[in-house]
Amino acid sequence: MAPDSGFRVVTWAHRGLGGSARPTDRSRVRVEDHVADARAVLDAFELPSAVVIGWSLGVNVAFELALEQAARVRAVLAVAGVPGGSFDALFAPYRVPRAVRPRVGRFSSHLLPLVGPLLPVLVASLPPWYDLLVPAAVRGPLQEAAHPGALRAVLEEFSRHDWRWYRHLAVAVGEHRPLDVSRVRCPVTFVAGRYDSLVDVADVRAAARAVPGARLREVAGTHFLPLQYPGVMLEELRRLSDRVPSTE
Repeated sequence: MAPDSGFRVVTWAHRGLGGSARPTDRSRVRVEDHVADARAVLDAFELPSAVVIGWSLGVNVAFELALEQAARVRAVLAVAGVPGGSFDALFAPYRVPRAVRPRVGRFSSHLLPLVGPLLPVLVASLPPWYDLLVPAAVRGPLQEAAHPGALRAVLEEFSRHDWRWYRHLAVAVGEHRPLDVSRVRCPVTFVAGRYDSLVDVADVRAAARAVPGARLREVAGTHFLPLQYPGVMLEELRRLSDRVPSTE
């Protein structure tokens, strides 16, 4: 988003977050509803199509949009997320069995108003305890500390959330089932953190294999890859943009 990045960036705050209004109908917070907002943003900026960057939940949104309206998505940069089945991908570094992950995810979501705004951020930004002595595992959080301004901004934003509403959004995301991404034909790049507690890197690898011609890059990071590796994000975005067919 830096002025000298060479890219024009447009985005929005998800429903009820960051100053965005909550829907009158509380049930309208599914991934499909966020996709409707993505289309509205494209229309508002008079963009017939765009390279779509998704981080975490944004990966679900990006692939839903690519499958619903392929002509509007020129490429997808999928960062620290999976195309559906988000709760199935939780807590892999902590060796939580896959069969119980959805139940653990729902239970953890209901605890959000109790544990406070910082705990989910800290848990998501640290490798599991048994990897803390591995230099590669710790490097990601150290990279995060190298960008204190960005990290502080994220923490402050999290602290202002209404956590009961955030829990409501999280539960809705957990209901989004895995997508058949084999039908996606635009260029796709996945970026995954090997120590991400919220997204199983094995699930990201499987998604990358399912998308024809997709690129996968794994780094020694956690869920906060854009803060830990902003240079990697920009590098992969440029490489992805070079793969987009010309519209001329």
